Amino acid sequence: MIKNRLIGPFTQLLTMDNIPLGGSLNDNQLEIIPNGGVVVCEGKIVKIGNFDLLGDQFGDRNTIIDYIDTEMVVIPGMIDPHTHICWAGSRANDYALRLAGKSYLEIALGGGGIGDTVEKTRAAEPADLEASLTERAKTYLRNGVTTIEVKSGYCLNTEGELKLLEVIGRVNKKLAVDLIPTCLAAHIKPSDFKGTQPEYLDNIINELLPEVKRRNLSNRIDIYIDKGAFTTEEAILYLNRAKALGFDLVVHGDQFTEGGVAVACELGARSVDHLEMMNDQEIQLLADSDVISIVLPGSSLGLGGRFAPARKLLDAGCSLAIGSDWNPGSAPMGDLLLQTAIIGIYEKMTMAESLAGITFRAAKALNLNDRGVLKMGLIADMAGFSVADYREIIYHQGSLNPSVVWKRGERQ
Repeated sequence: MIKNRLIGPFTQLLTMDNIPLGGSLNDNQLEIIPNGGVVVCEGKIVKIGNFDLLGDQFGDRNTIIDYIDTEMVVIPGMIDPHTHICWAGSRANDYALRLAGKSYLEIALGGGGIGDTVEKTRAAEPADLEASLTERAKTYLRNGVTTIEVKSGYCLNTEGELKLLEVIGRVNKKLAVDLIPTCLAAHIKPSDFKGTQPEYLDNIINELLPEVKRRNLSNRIDIYIDKGAFTTEEAILYLNRAKALGFDLVVHGDQFTEGGVAVACELGARSVDHLEMMNDQEIQLLADSDVISIVLPGSSLGLGGRFAPARKLLDAGCSLAIGSDWNPGSAPMGDLLLQTAIIGIYEKMTMAESLAGITFRAAKALNLNDRGVLKMGLIADMAGFSVADYREIIYHQGSLNPSVVWKRGERQ
């Protein structure tokens, strides 16, 4: 007989339920259940509520009690909607050059940047990539991140991009944490491709994407629109063709130059990510669309640049998610909660806005409707912090890690 699992009592249980997908949020909109409990069966939430009342209802021999005997606040498992954590090598030299005054684009033109990681990742054995991705994903899970978007984009040829997506798929199958693969073959045009940028994008469409579909390796396509990457005109043609093949669309936009937001809104992308250089007109475009804004404070920290205008986006009514952008070049930190706390204080985001950005709003950016909220019928992904007040989570600026993480109702 399948048994229920009653988890609790929690000093505070934050459901993140009944909160708007878009716009600014006040902390009093948070649903907080004191002495809370969660009933789980087969990885999904059966019921939430007062722990004692749930015990009276479910407390029989068909229910296992996962008893919490200390103060604890529980929130939905965190979701990182933008990472590049499948790579080989290091870009410590790039970082040293940035500290010495070189810009990201200058370093790339000098042989560093994405091209450096491409060279090392192409040469890496799949087993080595699998091992490093596994360790990064395990680190995430220990820190309460239970769903992770993972991009390819560090091989930039058909064979290598398939290698990366297959590695992501294998790690996803062997770990409890969920990895959501995105094909970012349109990261930049690799230096060894002798044709033009449109010809490189044609190559992806004609050779790579049909194979990605056939092997069921990803249903998401991303493109980097910026100086040194692809133009808006090139991106529109590419994304329209990818959309016709049945892929969801994602855009790297407005990191160093404007333009990506308009493309994302015109084509109905799931999200547009970065946004450090966006203007007020683009903010209004996003507010009038269903595109999720994903801000990446780790990249701002790694490059010493400005943050995306999170406060303006929220006040305009946009739905805003927060990603770490964990990658070997511009964002090597990989700490989602710390970055959330930092952009929160600089952009004056409320606790509710910050937590929404790494739970249900991040889930929506990945088109996942089964997580990010603690609610009947959804996946029982949870992070428990040994504090009595949920505000301590952001207040400690990333130094407070979860003491317990549950993935589909199972302690990790």
